[in-house]
Amino acid sequence: MRTIIQCFLCPRSVSRKPFSSSAGFIPYQRNKNDHSCEKTLEEDNEEEPQTFLGNISIPKKKHAIQMIYCGAGYYGMQINNTTPLPTIEGQIVSALVKAQCIPEICSTNLKLIRFQRCARTDKGVSALAQVISVSLFDNCANPVEVINSHLPPEIRVLGVKRVTKGFNAKLKCDARTYSYTLPTFALSKNTGSFPDSSFRLPREDFHHVNRLVSFYKGTHSFHNFTRGKLSDDPSARRHIYSIFCSEPFVRHGVEFVRIVVTGQSFMLHQIRKMVGLIIAVMKGAATPEFLPLSMQVSKINLPLAPALGLVLECTHFHFHNKRCHYNQSTRTITWEEFMPAAEAFREEKIMPVIIGGELEDLSMFSWLQQFSGYTYVII
Repeated sequence: MRTIIQCFLCPRSVSRKPFSSSAGFIPYQRNKNDHSCEKTLEEDNEEEPQTFLGNISIPKKKHAIQMIYCGAGYYGMQINNTTPLPTIEGQIVSALVKAQCIPEICSTNLKLIRFQRCARTDKGVSALAQVISVSLFDNCANPVEVINSHLPPEIRVLGVKRVTKGFNAKLKCDARTYSYTLPTFALSKNTGSFPDSSFRLPREDFHHVNRLVSFYKGTHSFHNFTRGKLSDDPSARRHIYSIFCSEPFVRHGVEFVRIVVTGQSFMLHQIRKMVGLIIAVMKGAATPEFLPLSMQVSKINLPLAPALGLVLECTHFHFHNKRCHYNQSTRTITWEEFMPAAEAFREEKIMPVIIGGELEDLSMFSWLQQFSGYTYVII
């Protein structure tokens, strides 16, 4: 039996194109003769009776909010009422109250308005295609403009749309696409005492990265790529539809690439550990056979790449939209109309943070100094 040993060596001295909402993956295909979900659409459109909490009216009309944000300075997407730490949802909920879309009493009990986000993002992670489902009052003529007037410039609402009462942003999402932007010197075997801005990834190495990431495609147990999961835990099995490394691009004299991955859903730290292991292999700290082994053996402590370069690129609602088209409904969730605004936001708000974090704060380079003390061997 092969045994994996993680060795700690002495550290070295420290001196695109926009994404389509339906492209890049093949969603689950339902039986053509099964119309069970379509026949409930009219029932789903029925309004629920108005409810009250004391003498306060609670909104019942379900909406989908499509939004983008730069996660720098925020402690993730999800609101946390037990701490004062700033979150994206905290800003959104506050803006909804100020815009009179929800009563203030609902801001501390989001279950009252059936609040659900499409994807959680961790501290510092940005998004170009986040969706929230929430019950709102339907009394605002220009909800996007009004809500944005109460939001900071790093958080923007792109669209507010009526959806059926059964719409749940998390459950209706077929897949999520993320990108991870990193300087190519992270993929070089040599890490000197200072980042080499002149480094350019050789074409052979570029193709090698794409061969390596292809190991992640398909359905695997990613128990080693998150916390608190055992190898036999069914919830650790995740499906990756597609993954690739983009063509390099240069900003301020430094070359970068993006690793783009589309999957059904992702666990905490999964993508950052997927990237971390690719870097480990490229630097020679692990052999390529570690990629398939990491999804088989009981426990390996994999390196966690920095959060800085991670961006939620797209959320896919293929089956929901197909259902809407079948019923001639306009309540689809798509991103095409918002792509120009999203790309402009990327260049104005997100990329300066990522590039600045690499050039000024040396985010990846500092992490590589720590990482350089790791190696993995198979005996």
